[in-house]
Amino acid sequence: MVRGTHWLGLAAFAMSGPALAGDYDGSPQVAEFIAEMTRDHGFAGEQLVSLFSQAERKQAILDAISRPAEKVKPWKDYRPIFITEARISKGVDFWQQNAEALARAEKEYGVPAQVIVAIIGVETFYGGNTGSWRGLDALSTLCFDYPPRAQFFCQQLKELLLLTREEQVDPLSLKGSYAGAMGLPQFMPSSFRAYAVDFDGDGHINIWTNPVDAIGSVASYFKRHGWVTGEPVVSRAQVKGELADSGLTQGLDPVKNVGELRALGWSSADVLRDDIPVTAFRFDGAEGEEYWMGLPNFYVITRYNRSTMYSMAVHQLSELLLAKRGGQ
Repeated sequence: MVRGTHWLGLAAFAMSGPALAGDYDGSPQVAEFIAEMTRDHGFAGEQLVSLFSQAERKQAILDAISRPAEKVKPWKDYRPIFITEARISKGVDFWQQNAEALARAEKEYGVPAQVIVAIIGVETFYGGNTGSWRGLDALSTLCFDYPPRAQFFCQQLKELLLLTREEQVDPLSLKGSYAGAMGLPQFMPSSFRAYAVDFDGDGHINIWTNPVDAIGSVASYFKRHGWVTGEPVVSRAQVKGELADSGLTQGLDPVKNVGELRALGWSSADVLRDDIPVTAFRFDGAEGEEYWMGLPNFYVITRYNRSTMYSMAVHQLSELLLAKRGGQ
């Protein structure tokens, strides 16, 4: 992330000579996008013409996003990808190195340190793999050349330009995933603008290379999505009777509560109030079927990534991190 090549500098560059020939020169879609950004957000048109002359259309991104989704792995195969000794050990190191920021985030936002560490661990292996695509290239490619989700990615491209102006960073310097997710916690630009925080107080939000800001930003995201301090995340269930599977949730929204599941043959060793809303799901585990009740804090994790297996991986990794760190 480069500061110094600020927006005014880019505008001056654009006015100093003809734009370079780029993949998006002469594109009516880009011209319309630039007109919208100048009209609605006060950008200088020549500044954006210069910027988009340097944007590159990436066929590899279009190939990746258009590829049929892999067959969803069962939990018994998914879990070992994320629950590894290396990820646990590296997570404890990351926790140790950032103990002060994690303790402060837990105090200010009420989100346990181990959950914050687990998110960063699952997303980028604690910053080891944050993505190598320029955000401008990724989002331009998906905005202008991927019609199925153009509306979403064009909005993210707008958000990227706004955040670079707000943070006074060179738009060409920001890198991330092929879909535009950025930094240690892999925030999309809209999430960055809505939830990221300057947790070290230096006047800038840097989730790319500053773990303190990344930690505070994950905690902020969870708090804003309803994380409740001290409440459990999941409860293992036992089921009986032919009505049990009718309690399984279609999707992620908690449309039933504990009491309704009890009536369908679900039970748990945990003491749970009947009125607690739950996401009820079943996994194909290493030792057979597993039935689970995802409680409200579990639902919060699914707001980060809309997957029960992702959310369970984060939760179980967080518990193993806590156990490992506590045992030192």
